[in-house]
Amino acid sequence: MKVETRTITIVGTLSAISIVLGQTPLGLVPTPLGVAATTMHIPVIIGAIVEGPLVGSLVGLIFGLSSFLRQASPFVADPLVAIIPRVLIGILAGYSYKLFSTKESIAIGIAAAIGTLTNTIGVLGLAAWRGLLPMAQAKVIALGHGLPEIIVAILITLLVVKSLKHVK
Repeated sequence: MKVETRTITIVGTLSAISIVLGQTPLGLVPTPLGVAATTMHIPVIIGAIVEGPLVGSLVGLIFGLSSFLRQASPFVADPLVAIIPRVLIGILAGYSYKLFSTKESIAIGIAAAIGTLTNTIGVLGLAAWRGLLPMAQAKVIALGHGLPEIIVAILITLLVVKSLKHVK
């Protein structure tokens, strides 16, 4: 298997961005609803769209490991909660993009929405299932953060991916 320099560069760059977003306040964007939208998962989605599900899952692995090591909230102290959903972001966003790729902008938007939902539902769902977070609280967090995060992810992903597609 031959790995291209471009692929290595994209994995490294997006992983570094993901780590910076996870370790600083840059990973949270205030919204008019008074809720901060998480952006830490967006590099994973971008990697999955630009280079495919494997690259997306590698960036997701780095994001998950970074999240686990930082342990900013009690439920990401569990490696299953911190890592598995983040790897799945890349896989599901990548394949959803491929599925709808005949309509570029729509495919990017769908991949961003699916990647965001994978992160939100995966982390909160696993945290509730593992008894680290009450299910009622997980639902409130998901409903309060879900829509703003989807909107922010779609906008940022569309802008970045469209820009990257012009650079080869």
